[in-house]
Amino acid sequence: METLEAILTRRSIPKCAEDRIPDRATIQKLLEAAVRAPNHHLTEPWRFIVLSGDALKALGDAMADGNASQGKDPEAIRSKPLRAPIIITIVGHPKTHVARVSEIEEHHAAGAAMQNILLAAHDLGLAAMIRTGPAAEMPEVRDHLGIGSDEVISGFIYVGYPAEGTEDRPLTRRTPADDLTEWRGWD
Repeated sequence: METLEAILTRRSIPKCAEDRIPDRATIQKLLEAAVRAPNHHLTEPWRFIVLSGDALKALGDAMADGNASQGKDPEAIRSKPLRAPIIITIVGHPKTHVARVSEIEEHHAAGAAMQNILLAAHDLGLAAMIRTGPAAEMPEVRDHLGIGSDEVISGFIYVGYPAEGTEDRPLTRRTPADDLTEWRGWD
């Protein structure tokens, strides 16, 4: 798949096949794509936690604990991480102590790493979707995953193979670039 084609045809696929699980070598390819993301002064402001099997259930328990005071159904919350066989947690670690490095650039770099994962997953025929939400800031989830006080959960990327019938999911609506672009000095 050509790069531009991957960018223009990538879409989030929320439903994964239950009978197929990507192997570790396939997930490793996604992580190798992630670390190729641009980052100012090569700070590499990220690390990854890859969850599968019982680790997904443990994350669900932490999410349920974090929602306990919210009055939400704990079983519904507990099952959320089980929507895909693998979750890649992208942990942003801004290196603001490095001279001339802006914190916002570090967050953009983690976002670029996530986009690289999504594009690589698309190229490999995988279903992938970022599903972060409030869990990324819950102390129970952060403690469970061992997230430091100087780190952020940039995203949870759910990964698997597409469930039958989801491979041709339509692209989501986007505003045309022309409607969002101001051209200066081109006339």
